[in-house]
Amino acid sequence: MPFFYDFHIHSCLSPCADDDMEPGNVCAMAALKGLQAIAITDHNTARNLRAFSVAAQRQGLLLLPGMELCTREEVHLLAYFPHVDAAEAVGALCRPLLGDFKNRPDFYGHQRVVDADGQQLAEEDALLIGALDIDLNNLCDLVRAHGGVPVPAHIVRGNGLVTMLGFVPPDAGFRTLEAPLGTMDATGYRVLHSSDAHNLGDIAEPEHTLPCEMTVPDILAWMRGE
Repeated sequence: MPFFYDFHIHSCLSPCADDDMEPGNVCAMAALKGLQAIAITDHNTARNLRAFSVAAQRQGLLLLPGMELCTREEVHLLAYFPHVDAAEAVGALCRPLLGDFKNRPDFYGHQRVVDADGQQLAEEDALLIGALDIDLNNLCDLVRAHGGVPVPAHIVRGNGLVTMLGFVPPDAGFRTLEAPLGTMDATGYRVLHSSDAHNLGDIAEPEHTLPCEMTVPDILAWMRGE
């Protein structure tokens, strides 16, 4: 049965997101807007997913565990996983690939690790918005090895796949792309329409649905083109 979704939302752990993008606030806003499923996709980390899993359940929402990874080519790649453990495992493997750049909260913004009630547990000190020291194909392999599905993010905007590389590599195995697509012919691909919200007001309105059952396995299968 089709359902309303937003599969590209940043939390207060992403330095470019507002500090009030806490689990309770985000999930309450998503529910208020009439969404039924969301994904939290922080930059290069999964450290807030467990808190969002609890908050989503409180609001009757399905949480699709995710991240927005940045490849060595500086391509933004959404990665969706079958469970939080898998996302956290990939996040842990990506952490040393960020290099030694430290966050400057006064310049980039805070990177808050929080619990389900928004209480701060830690502040991530590594700058999360940098590129990982791993190329596109190997990062896709890493995601898939943990049961995940890689989806190129906002492919014709900044750091989008087509913006950065000029084309969709045919050997990358993508079956789903994230809009906007610009003038690209998306024949043969499935398309996600999500908000890339960095503040509460930008979380998607109930406009787009997926034509599959509202379970994580069914959503991932749809993204794989199954």
